[in-house]
Amino acid sequence: LRVGALRSPLHSPARIAELARAVVRRPGFRLVGLMAYEGHVAGVGDAVPGRPLRSAGVRLMQRVARRELAERRAAAVRAVREVAPDLEFVNGGGTGSVQHTAAEECVTEIAAGSGLLLPRLFDHYSSFSGRPAALFAQPVVRRPGVGVVTVLGGGYPASGAAGRDRLPTPYLPEGLRYDPMEQAGEVQTPLLGAAADDLLIGDKVWFRHAKAGELAERFDRFHLVEGERVTEVAPTYRGEGRTFL
Repeated sequence: LRVGALRSPLHSPARIAELARAVVRRPGFRLVGLMAYEGHVAGVGDAVPGRPLRSAGVRLMQRVARRELAERRAAAVRAVREVAPDLEFVNGGGTGSVQHTAAEECVTEIAAGSGLLLPRLFDHYSSFSGRPAALFAQPVVRRPGVGVVTVLGGGYPASGAAGRDRLPTPYLPEGLRYDPMEQAGEVQTPLLGAAADDLLIGDKVWFRHAKAGELAERFDRFHLVEGERVTEVAPTYRGEGRTFL
């Protein structure tokens, strides 16, 4: 039985050691670290509203997977250190598994991941809770009727299997929802709810993205806010003119 994303073809310490040997044999290369991302534990919500049976199944799978993962990762690190004894770091973790990965002796650093920004898909974890730290705003451009406003753009779906959980969510002001016939649009997004009647043309509606990475693909900078002040402006990789994919 396989659970998790279809990623690396390296499924054993021996195969990972083969890759390590290929790296150290290559002129101009030095093997300095390993990264292991346990996506089936770190990146899957285990307390999803309305899906109690699935959530219980995910929690059971993750408990079993954590034990197996700790043993397998330790064996993989031992195998690689036989090839590269001066390995400088072993990176592990992800937002949903920080506390468990930190308990593994072979891991030297933890990747908290996109949960630092707490996009919407990270609302449904039993192991932690947090506050949204990244939002984007769309201006109101039309008021088609009572209880309705239309904002500019907003159709920024997150990666993964297509579904409503991949869409951004209207966050502020509270009480807005998508029109089920249109959802989030590339050019325009109608929003329904009593809060719409308090919005004027040019007012902003703030959204939470489903995942964090897509914000850096859509926008060229982040404004870092402390209290009521913008303390810094940081370019995204799009803002730096980078295209990685």
